[in-house]
Amino acid sequence: MKDQGTYQPYSYYQLMETSLRELLVQKGIVSNEAVNAEVVAMRERQPERGAKVVAHAWLDDAFRQRLLKNGTAACEELGLEIPALKLVVVENTPQVHNAIVCTLCSCYPRVLLGIPPDWYKSRNYRSRMVREPREVLKEFGLSVPASVQIRVHDSTADMRYLVLPMRPQGTDGWDEARLAGIVTRDSMIGVAVPKVG
Repeated sequence: MKDQGTYQPYSYYQLMETSLRELLVQKGIVSNEAVNAEVVAMRERQPERGAKVVAHAWLDDAFRQRLLKNGTAACEELGLEIPALKLVVVENTPQVHNAIVCTLCSCYPRVLLGIPPDWYKSRNYRSRMVREPREVLKEFGLSVPASVQIRVHDSTADMRYLVLPMRPQGTDGWDEARLAGIVTRDSMIGVAVPKVG
């Protein structure tokens, strides 16, 4: 691997990924083109996919309940395939605020939110969010009242979390597209809340 003219050895995970891909291609299980197409598709995913799920849940209470019971199946109802993992959706309420972290690496619901932001992958966020979530949220500009419990959910290799934020006041009568427009990536991670205007 070249980096600005100097040789950089593969990391353990880069070596594993390259070896596995080459083996799968050699065995005819997958083609290089299929792998490359999937990588491009993954990089093109944006948080709008997750925002659509949230807005639909705000408008359809039966869907919201199905989403909270089985996030994977509910997303698939909307045509969003959640391959080979369990999606757990946690709901913010006036009593509980949820936040997502992956303390081990950067497991993240990429299929709904796209590529994770650099801060999500940082050691600082990963270690501090579980120890002092209220302080970390303040640094994001989110002040959670002391009366509200904060629950931090740690993603794993086979399970991802998505926050279902509370619907803001002043959005009565809004359609799904307009509601989705105020749902941000950060609100679905739990470090922000949707805001009107």
